[in-house]
Parts: sequence; C-alpha cells; structure tokens
Amino acid sequence: MNFGEAIKSGFSNYVNFSGRAPRSEYWFWTLFAVIISIVANIIDSLTGTIGIAGSVGIVGLVISLALLLPGIAVSVRRLHDLDRTGWWLLIILTGIGAIVLLIWDCIKGTSGPNRFGADPLGA
Repeated sequence: MNFGEAIKSGFSNYVNFSGRAPRSEYWFWTLFAVIISIVANIIDSLTGTIGIAGSVGIVGLVISLALLLPGIAVSVRRLHDLDRTGWWLLIILTGIGAIVLLIWDCIKGTSGPNRFGADPLGA
C-alpha cells in the first residue's frame, strides 16, 4: 500500500473498527497525521490563532478532532492484523504501554487469515 492508498483507506474506513490494516497503512496514516498537524500548527502561528501559552490553536484543534476517529480505527485494525483485539489500544494509558504498542506496530502481522479477517497483503 502506498501513501495515497493509505490516506484514502483511512478516510474511507473513517470509523471502521473491523478488519485488518498492514504496517504500511498504519505508518503512512501516521505520517499523514504528523504532516497535517505540523501544517496546522504553522497556520495557527502565522494567523495568530495559537492558544494561550503555546497550546493548540483553532486550526490544530479542528485537525486533531477530524483525525482522531480514523486514527483510532486504523490503530485497532493494525492490532487486528497482529491477531490482538482492539482493546489492547488501552495499554497506551500506562507508561510502558506506548513502547509495547510501538513494537507491535513495527512487526509483521499474522500470515494468512486470522479471526479478524483475510490477510491484507494476500497470501
């Protein structure tokens, strides 16, 4: 999956928490979200809409809210690719959980079908 396909998939599966997402979809979506957030912060800085004490500005807030649900959805589908339930995403609330999720997001998903669907990369 290339960058454009990953973005299209992220928006077309806006709140789809079923199925599987390969590493490429997850990481291209993450890259897209980071780039859009940087652009939003630049726009906030240039227009003077940055919040008090350097907090998120209006444009950044709108972008963050728009990307929140598809970001969660692609994260859940990435966990499904590893044959783990989406509830594992809550481990990020612990300190060490973010590291565990980062490691899981870097490893290859299960080959072939699993309980969450067919292999997104094919056989």
